[in-house]
Amino acid sequence: MTTSELQPLSTDPDCAPALEARAIDRSVADQVGAALKALSDPLRLRMLSFISAAQGGQACVCDLTALTDLSQPTVSHHLKVLREVGVLTSERRGTWVWYSITPGYRSAVTALLDSFAPAALAAHGDSPHLTGLTDVELALEHLTTAMTGRFADVDATLVRAIVRESYTGLARTATISAHLVPLTERFARQRLVDITRDRASTPPQVLFVCVANAGRSQLAAALVRHYAGDRVTVRSAGSTPASEIHAGVRDALDSLGTAADAFPKPLTDDAVRAADVVVTMGCGDVCPVIPGVRYEDWQVGDPALASAAGVAAIQAEIDSHVRELLATLVPDLTIPDGGPSAAQSTHLEENDD
Repeated sequence: MTTSELQPLSTDPDCAPALEARAIDRSVADQVGAALKALSDPLRLRMLSFISAAQGGQACVCDLTALTDLSQPTVSHHLKVLREVGVLTSERRGTWVWYSITPGYRSAVTALLDSFAPAALAAHGDSPHLTGLTDVELALEHLTTAMTGRFADVDATLVRAIVRESYTGLARTATISAHLVPLTERFARQRLVDITRDRASTPPQVLFVCVANAGRSQLAAALVRHYAGDRVTVRSAGSTPASEIHAGVRDALDSLGTAADAFPKPLTDDAVRAADVVVTMGCGDVCPVIPGVRYEDWQVGDPALASAAGVAAIQAEIDSHVRELLATLVPDLTIPDGGPSAAQSTHLEENDD
């Protein structure tokens, strides 16, 4: 049956149960609708994003008041609405009230801020279309042959599997297919380097993970490269990678000299196993726990929905974390005071060789 032949299930009242079987229960819809209505206010969304990125996942009502030009009673009203639908929970400490996201809502809030919101913005933008390769199979075969020659110590069957898995992983979110094979070459090469890594003879390796691998993790990786160069190997990945780098972040990466090399990549076990340190940023417990790997979680805002000033503030916060991390990995490394500037930056290839 073609789409032109599709017909309504039925307009007969006797068939109502068939229709009900395909829709959520009315009472459930009422509850979900109430929560979505509470979340539909732009100010409440900003408050929610602030709390989500705050240290420890908690924010004082005084901080949330400073976020707006509204009076504290008005801000408290908005917070009360979010509390009444169960999204927020509150705790009084002395004079002030502190708010946090209800545990049962944390994954939903993450999906809203990190997946749905960027998708809603992208839906209103232009989606460029380029024609991909006419014979992907042939291109992947050529790539596999080249990789097999370069990584002679790796079983050819494993090389083939990694090349094809890398292509499939990138293709899931790609909106432009013309560049997929070159990106696959870089991603697969990175993975093969990781699985053959000799910890005793290579620099310390760091993996940054966020949801989309289009903002926070890319900024952190770029800053490590900027400060440490080839003294630290750096990787980045996303639990649900986006199709492209966020526009505001790309400008920041350009000032660091890494925009041309940055592209969202899916998280793989290879990258986690090869890392000495895994840093997560807003993606929850998505990384497998590997013995001997050090894990850190950085609470920083998502630049996907931030203004230019917001992206700069997020970069400054990540910069502070990066400095602390590098002090533990390469203690003798000298990092100049102040954040990097475009004039100081030089292009540094991702050190995956």
